[in-house]
Parts: sequence; C-alpha cells; structure tokens
Amino acid sequence: MPTNSPLGTPLETPLETPLIRPHQSQPSGRLLSLQIGQVRPLRVGGRKLVSAIGKTTVSGPIEVGVLGLAGDEQADLSVHGGLSKAVYALPSEHLPWWQAQRQAQGETLFEEPLAPGYLGENLSLQGLLEHALFIGDRLDFGDVVLRVTQPREPCGKFNAVMGYAGAAKDMVQSGRCGFYLAVEQTGCLQAGAIFQIIPGQRSVSIAQALQHKAWKHLR
Repeated sequence: MPTNSPLGTPLETPLETPLIRPHQSQPSGRLLSLQIGQVRPLRVGGRKLVSAIGKTTVSGPIEVGVLGLAGDEQADLSVHGGLSKAVYALPSEHLPWWQAQRQAQGETLFEEPLAPGYLGENLSLQGLLEHALFIGDRLDFGDVVLRVTQPREPCGKFNAVMGYAGAAKDMVQSGRCGFYLAVEQTGCLQAGAIFQIIPGQRSVSIAQALQHKAWKHLR
C-alpha cells in the first residue's frame, strides 16, 4: 500500500528488505562508470547561477580523496560536497525511467538513453537500490571504502537540468534519488569494480530517509 507524505501526497513505498543475517553472504554490486564535473553557468527560472551538476564520464583509475573524486567540483557545498556528501551515487537502473519522464513531459522526442552523469551522479552503480541500502552501510571496493550518509534531495537546479518543473517532486515520490557517501578509506576507483555492502545498524533505509524529508519538496 502507498504511504502518504505529511501533506497527504502518495509516495511510492518499496517492499520491505529483509535484514542481512550474519550467515548470509553480503550483497554486492558493480561500478559501471565514474563522472566528474566543473562549475559552469546554469539558468534556473530566469536566474543565472553556477553549478557542477553536469558530469562527464572519465576513464579510470580515478583517485578518491576525503572530499571526493579528483577533478570534481561543487558550486554549493550545502547540497553537494564536504566530508559527508563527498560522492554522489545513483543506481543506473533509474536512467530509463527518467528518460521516460522527460519524454512524457515533451522535453525530448528521442528514445536515446540518458548518459551516466546526467543527474549529477559521480558513481553509476548496478545492483543496488535505495530500499535495500541503509544509512551507515558501507560500500567496500577493496581499495576504497565509502559510507552511506543520506539520500539526495533535489533542488531547482535539478528541475532546470531535467527540463520540467515537476522533476524534483518526481524524484521524491518515486524514491529514485540515489545517495551521498563519505569517504572512509581513500584510494583509486575504476569502472567495472565490484563492491560488497558492509551492513551498519540498518535502522533507516535511504528510501525511508527520503520520505521523512518529503514534506519539504511536495508543497
């Protein structure tokens, strides 16, 4: 059954994820690509701002420091960047859905897939969705360890990039938001790398955390 936001707006609620038991093998996923971006002008609602939301795929290995990927910039550290939001990851499985939303809004007439990095993601992952990942979980790549800190919350810049005013609400209602990561062990990452999920306390999933903040975005 769908749940309601504090304002009564239906939210898509994923199936509950079973707890990982000590005897079960740890779930894993794959890093499909890495993206970085530089600060550039962006027009939002008639205003000229700056943003590094546009990311471009780069070949690895890429150095990952405590503040994120080498060469990646952030224009507004209140929404992306710093120690707790050093890296933004997005399940690659969401890109076809977002392409369909843009087509439905008449923002594109073509069926070509969205390129990795279009939503501002640094890491394009495969095999890991928001309802199965909890705040405090770790993604262990061997050389690099990243800790899940919070869901991505959309803003007006996201609407501008997607091309329609309801994109931020679509992200919140669908739960297709991705998540931020802190860097606990620095090193290098390269496309194709496999990661293991190291469970934390697993009390609040990324999907649940986004729903807790939904009232800010669904007004």
